[in-house]
Amino acid sequence: MSQGATLLTWQAHWRRAAEAALFDWIEAERGRFALWLPVFMLAGDALYFALMDEPPVWAGPAALAVGAAAAGLGWRMLLPRAAGLAAFAAALGFAVTQFAAVTAPPLLAVPRHAALVTGQVRAVEALPTGSRITLVAPSLNGGPPEGRRVRIRLRAEDDAAPVPGDRVRLRAILDQPSPPAYPGGWDLQRDDFFSGLGAYGFAVTRLAIVAHAPPTGLSGRIEALREAIAARIASVVPDDRGAICTVLLTGLTAGIPEADRAAFRDSGLAHLLAIAGLHIGIVMGLIFGLTRLLLAAWERAALHWPTKPVAAVVALAAGGVYMLLTGAHVPIMRSFAMACVVTLGVVAGRRALSLRGLALAMAALLLIAPAQAMGVSFQMSFSAVLALIAGYYALLPALLRLRGEGIGRRLLHHVAMLAITSALAGTASAPFAAYHFGVVQIYNVLANVLAVPITAVWIMPAGLVTLALMPLHAEALALWPMAWGVGAVLWIGRTVSALPAATFFVPHAPAWGLAVAALGIAWLGLWRTRIRLAGVPAILFGLASPAFVRPPDALLAGDGRLAALHADGAMFVQERAGSSAYTLDAWRRYFAAGAPRALPDAPLPGLACDARACVLRPDPHGPAATLLLGPAGTADCAADVLLSLRPVRLDCPGDGPIVVDRFDLWRDGAYAVWLAPRGVRISSDRDARGARPWVPRAPE
Repeated sequence: MSQGATLLTWQAHWRRAAEAALFDWIEAERGRFALWLPVFMLAGDALYFALMDEPPVWAGPAALAVGAAAAGLGWRMLLPRAAGLAAFAAALGFAVTQFAAVTAPPLLAVPRHAALVTGQVRAVEALPTGSRITLVAPSLNGGPPEGRRVRIRLRAEDDAAPVPGDRVRLRAILDQPSPPAYPGGWDLQRDDFFSGLGAYGFAVTRLAIVAHAPPTGLSGRIEALREAIAARIASVVPDDRGAICTVLLTGLTAGIPEADRAAFRDSGLAHLLAIAGLHIGIVMGLIFGLTRLLLAAWERAALHWPTKPVAAVVALAAGGVYMLLTGAHVPIMRSFAMACVVTLGVVAGRRALSLRGLALAMAALLLIAPAQAMGVSFQMSFSAVLALIAGYYALLPALLRLRGEGIGRRLLHHVAMLAITSALAGTASAPFAAYHFGVVQIYNVLANVLAVPITAVWIMPAGLVTLALMPLHAEALALWPMAWGVGAVLWIGRTVSALPAATFFVPHAPAWGLAVAALGIAWLGLWRTRIRLAGVPAILFGLASPAFVRPPDALLAGDGRLAALHADGAMFVQERAGSSAYTLDAWRRYFAAGAPRALPDAPLPGLACDARACVLRPDPHGPAATLLLGPAGTADCAADVLLSLRPVRLDCPGDGPIVVDRFDLWRDGAYAVWLAPRGVRISSDRDARGARPWVPRAPE
């Protein structure tokens, strides 16, 4: 046989082997590709938000038509069909998100001075000091009703008692939602654009109730009920425990003191304040068990009725009521969608909890609220549930071996289940928490092992009894035991958060690093065969992505009241009156630095300051940035980059330095400056976000 014939024989052999391996893999993963369709929808959603300019209106429908055509043309063959379905799912995600943006009300034109605001009260929230109201169809200075809501904090001494449905009037100073604290930071303006909020503000006069009116519509009545329940709770338990009870029963979180929020966040118990799967699962589980018990006690029902499906449907109805009562936020909507799939499985006699149910819930939520996909709640909740389902499936043999007779074995199994649940959910959601918050909790497993059982067997059952007793005005009988349980959980949160090194800051990851880690988590959780292990290096690479980017050397806030220089591993700040504590905290997390420091008096590596300016030069042979602390002088013409929180007037021969001053911040928002040996890179918030519907136009 000639050498060419031998080569052709080997090529044919390897081709047949590859085809056989591919066929075996497809057979082993049969049914799993459908789980990826919501992931492709999410990719199309993310593509829309990644654009720097708003696409034309026809882009979404055109992409959808092309995706449908690709899916139809390739339907007869396996791989073309998979590629066509993936293209259609991505196009659907893109089109739905664009449709949500096109149909959203336009941005609110906020007056520059105090405005007379008239509107109908949608919600009243109690704060640790005072209260705030949300108005729908507000009229500003006698103008026509606006399509967006406004949220106004009332004066502390204001004794008005508005309720949902009232028409009110007051004078307030309004402002647009805050822009990102730094280029590429969390975009509150985007979130509020899709949620319908137009402005925040604070009252400068007392609230005047123009007319009393009952709340209209289902949402108005539910909001009134939530606030009535919150008021009853506050009248019985008027402290921080009552505020947490209010969260668990109504979803209203504004009354929690900031110190308690920090304790829950730093101990890894923040999910207890975000009404989601744990809470609705406890509610539905309790109602399911109670319903089955009552049906079993009724002889006719026990003998002739399908008690398990009936109890599942009753529990689902109770879960739906609880979802509406707690505000129908994204986490609980995802959990309720999963509960619907679980109930359908119970009624049909199929496996209740599965990855297919999670995929259906994710697809439904992307169709209903596509903008939520960019939020931390959506990302953390779905990653955690994916890890729980896939992880328990992989660990099932070991967990079955751990179960046994006797109190000791049962207790060990229960503790192990709690620890595994916390570890799986916490590990899967950690990359998203690190990206959005810049912090990781160390003792979250310990805190959850102690706090979750108290919540499940003590707090939530007492909360359900509290709601049942409210029509009888006897809620105190159950509310005080609920508050005692909340006090125990609050003590756990405070104690664990005070442990040494309970939290630590992590370097900020780029968006592409988060995307790679998310893809790795999906790859590891959705496939069945060993190919899923390829997700591990993807996760590790995504977690290591901060090593491939460098944080900026200088930041300037968009309001012109705060500047920061990053040198010697620390953040040095220049503050003006009225600077934002939120911006300063966001910068601290972005730099993964400790407490902010004042500008140094003595020279440091790469930073030297005097009474007139600070000069930052990270590389001895690279460019330098000069942060002015006073007016500019002729010597500043030699600077590479000139930064100032005040307007700069500089007459330099030639081109002069690159200047970023108060006018630039006013027009383009926050600025970031990188000083690299090969040159200077400057980015503004407007550069990072582009021309999108939620980005206010540059002032003239």
